[in-house]
Amino acid sequence: QVQLVESGGGLVQPGGSLRLSCAASGSIFTINTMRWSRQAPGKERELVATITSGGNTNYADSVKGRFTISRDNAKDTVYLQMSSLKPEDTAVYYCNADVTTTGLIRGTYWGQGTQVTVSS
Repeated sequence: QVQLVESGGGLVQPGGSLRLSCAASGSIFTINTMRWSRQAPGKERELVATITSGGNTNYADSVKGRFTISRDNAKDTVYLQMSSLKPEDTAVYYCNADVTTTGLIRGTYWGQGTQVTVSS
């Protein structure tokens, strides 16, 4: 009913920048909070950043000052601008969103993830 697709991952050098995008599509009435999470092999999934429908943002301490989450409501898209990247940022990055469908059913949907590798 609702699909989220991430894009923009890849290989970058330490100190570099990358912008991830996540586009939602389907039977969407409204999108409330959108989020970015990440998971490295053998580690628990970590919530990285959130943004509400009104634009309020929150960040994990590990990325504060380096990452910026934003959204384009007209495009049903959330972005994660990543700067000053570190090797420890290497992970699969996932977006998710709290969505009310056109049938007025609420649910949380996840994308399939995009790989970010920070390495020299």
